[in-house]
Amino acid sequence: MRKSRAKKRILLPDPKFNDVLVTRFVNNLMYDGKKNTSYEVFYDAIDTVQKRTEQDGLEVFKKALSNVTPSVEVRSRRVGGATFQIPSEIRPERKVSMGIKWMILYARKRNEKSMAQKLAGEIIAASKEEGAAFKKKEDVHKMADANKAFSHFRF
Repeated sequence: MRKSRAKKRILLPDPKFNDVLVTRFVNNLMYDGKKNTSYEVFYDAIDTVQKRTEQDGLEVFKKALSNVTPSVEVRSRRVGGATFQIPSEIRPERKVSMGIKWMILYARKRNEKSMAQKLAGEIIAASKEEGAAFKKKEDVHKMADANKAFSHFRF
């Protein structure tokens, strides 16, 4: 039998915007426990977004994150010796974490000079519904749509 689920830890809001979502993002951005460095990178990226778009940087970030957040995904399930890709709804916590992770992953793969510029570029692209992270979400949704026929295998 499986062990019980781990308790959710309460995150403190970040110092500048007083937002828990920013803290979650920074925690995923962090390498080797360097939280101050990742806060610097994030705040620089938000400032860059603000300069480039002439809009509130945090609002653009939240819009970008909601644009790359998936609503369905496919899960593998073995039924009678065959493996099927079954589309299923994603719980809210996982939705947000997938969006955050994709945004950071594709920001790191960009070709700008610093991580702050890469992240700013990805945030702006995602807020306009373009960029690699948004494409990833679209691909996941297409895959779920293509496998809709197997949705009756859901558990």
